[in-house]
Amino acid sequence: MGFSKKDQLMDTINFRETVKISDIETVKDLVTSTGFFNKDEIEVAAELVKEYLEKNINSGYLFLFIELNGRTVGYSCYGHVAGTMDSYELYWIAVYNVIRGQGIGKKLLFETENIIISRGGKKIFLDTSSRSQYEPTRKFYEKNNYIIEAQLKDFYGPKDDKVIFVKRFEK
Repeated sequence: MGFSKKDQLMDTINFRETVKISDIETVKDLVTSTGFFNKDEIEVAAELVKEYLEKNINSGYLFLFIELNGRTVGYSCYGHVAGTMDSYELYWIAVYNVIRGQGIGKKLLFETENIIISRGGKKIFLDTSSRSQYEPTRKFYEKNNYIIEAQLKDFYGPKDDKVIFVKRFEK
């Protein structure tokens, strides 16, 4: 079930941490809509939802879904980094492509950060590709006060670096 431009954004925004079986297909559809990810990456996104449904918090993955008028239009997947005191990783954040640029991703990111802080998180790490296709993604993170912590050359493939961002909440 895709999200089309015909759908109007209303004022009713809800966040949901509960994961439902239908979220497996919703996440696949959402991630596919971005046009950024290949088939294997899309399957990984769906597998994380399945793993959470099987193991709950023991999976190491937590989810936040954003809904507009009762319809899921974005999600984030994050978790505490094992072996650390207060580091979290944002594994996925995606919003249906046709509604990108309307502040939904920013609201989702902000709420995810608030949940992480409430769990004692002081740092959030995330990574993305250095390919030009991901420039809007990198700019989104930078606009939301994430800084580049490291860049691993040729990580994903030739001339495709892994760019690691961090946002610190400690004073």
